[in-house]
Amino acid sequence: MTPTLPPPSPFRHHDPLHRNWAEYYQAVQGRPPRETLRLALDRFDQEPADQRRFAVDLGCGDGRDTVEMLRRGWRVLAIDKEADAIARLTQRPALDPTHLETQIQAFETLALPPAVDLINASFCLQFCPQDQFPEFWTTVVAALKSGGRFAGQLIGDRDSWAAYPNLSVHTRPQVEALFQNFSFDYFEEEEHPGKTALGEEKHWHLFQIVARKN
Repeated sequence: MTPTLPPPSPFRHHDPLHRNWAEYYQAVQGRPPRETLRLALDRFDQEPADQRRFAVDLGCGDGRDTVEMLRRGWRVLAIDKEADAIARLTQRPALDPTHLETQIQAFETLALPPAVDLINASFCLQFCPQDQFPEFWTTVVAALKSGGRFAGQLIGDRDSWAAYPNLSVHTRPQVEALFQNFSFDYFEEEEHPGKTALGEEKHWHLFQIVARKN
C-alpha cells in the first residue's frame, strides 16, 4: 500500500530563509535608499553636530542605504552575513570607502560598538531567529547613544512569512514594547497584498519605523 504523504507546503517554494541571495541582489540593483532611512537622515540634518556622525547598516545587502549615508557625510559600519553582499557593496562604482567599514556577521552573534548615532535595518530583522531576537534587540538598544535613532522595518504577525517558525515577527503591542524607551519620528503599520523583490506573491504586514532613543 502506498503511504499517504502530506500535501506540499504552499510556502516551501518561497521560503525566505533559503532564498537565492545573488538573484535577490540582482533584482534590487539600482533601487534608491529606503524611505525610512531618508526620513531619519533628514531629521539628523535638522540637528547640530560637532563631528562626523556614525551609523551601522544592519543587513546592508548590496549597499543601497550605505551609499546614501556615505554620500551625506556619515561614517558607516556595514554588516551582512552574506560575503557576496559585502563584495557587491565594496565593488560599487564611484564608492568612496574612506569612511566605510564592513563586517560579515550574523544577527545571532552581533556585537556593536558603543555610541552609535543611527542603526539602520531595512527589511532584514525578520531574519534574526525568533529565540535570539530579545538578546539581539538588547544589543541594538545598548549601542545607540541617547538621541540616536533606529530606522527600519519589523514584520507583523499577520504577514505571510509568519508561517515560518524561525523568522521574527511581532504584534503591534510587542513592537510598541520594543520601543518603550524611544520617541517615534515616524511609525506606520501597513497591511496589504503585494509581491517580493523576486516577484513572488505575498501578504505584507509591516511596521515602518523611525524612532529616537530617549
